Amino acid sequence: MINKFILTISLLACLSQVDAAHAATYKIATISPDGLSSMKKLRAGVKRIEAETDGRVKFKIYPGGVQGDDQTVLRKMRIGQLHGGAVAAGSLTRFYPDLQIYNLPLQFQSYEEVDHIRREMDQMISDGLAASGIVSLAFSETGFAYLLSQKPVRTIADLKGLKAWIPDNDPIAAELIKSFGVSPIPLGITDVLAGLQTGLIDAVMAPPSIALALQWHNHVSYMTDLPMVYIYSILAMDSKAYKRISDKDKVIVSSVIDSMFLEMESENRLDNQKAYQAMKSIGIDAIAADNIDEWRAVADESIEKLIASGEITPESVRLYLSNLQKYRDSSTAESD
Repeated sequence: MINKFILTISLLACLSQVDAAHAATYKIATISPDGLSSMKKLRAGVKRIEAETDGRVKFKIYPGGVQGDDQTVLRKMRIGQLHGGAVAAGSLTRFYPDLQIYNLPLQFQSYEEVDHIRREMDQMISDGLAASGIVSLAFSETGFAYLLSQKPVRTIADLKGLKAWIPDNDPIAAELIKSFGVSPIPLGITDVLAGLQTGLIDAVMAPPSIALALQWHNHVSYMTDLPMVYIYSILAMDSKAYKRISDKDKVIVSSVIDSMFLEMESENRLDNQKAYQAMKSIGIDAIAADNIDEWRAVADESIEKLIASGEITPESVRLYLSNLQKYRDSSTAESD
């Protein structure tokens, strides 16, 4: 009996040593400020993962850009200093350019369309990133971006001469914005506020909640009341780091992250609605865009130029637009 007891204790000790050997802390960075509700949920989520994996999987979060901008985070992931990051989708185009199909200007017209298309096409984007060594743990919706400017913009002609911010190292955004006659000024997101303050830029395109959180709204007077582009981010991990997680623990990580980001997405939409109204209440003039057909025609031309440049494949654009049209046709048929 004593020998059996000793054997049992020895086995338990060995098992605990195996668990400890496989325990790992994964470093995840983001430029999102720590005070945002989404960051609070992310921290709660990683604590839950640690608890449900009995400490085998831990995440250390670096918020507020302390590890650098998105491109710096990706470089650090490549050399192993970081294991992942919550980064803007546009920063990942060199791994899979077609992920920009969701960012095509003036295509999505409602969140219902967004939800339908994402159900159809998120997996294609995840697979494309995986082929280049990036595991997408979650897609995080930021929302519809509006044009915020220091002068009123109602028409395409009003865009001429604007100096608008685009994310640094985002050639696709640069090409798209040039099609509208706007001068693109590439900056890291942490430099946008200073750019507005000094006059380096006089316009930004951003979801209302982001503009409010980063204080950009204090340096613009007008908001063109037209959702210009859909913005999203990706919680990504380097595939080499992700492979170190056991299959059992991957199920836990995926389950927790899926439920967490579904809840965050719903709250983000509400936050954007509130931020939109808040900016109007503090004096930002929301002005209607004139001649929407002209806006859409220029947007369509910009997409054709993007395809011609090779920055995005025609097959992905055709699939996206086909799915979008099928959804609109079915929605129209149901309402008749």
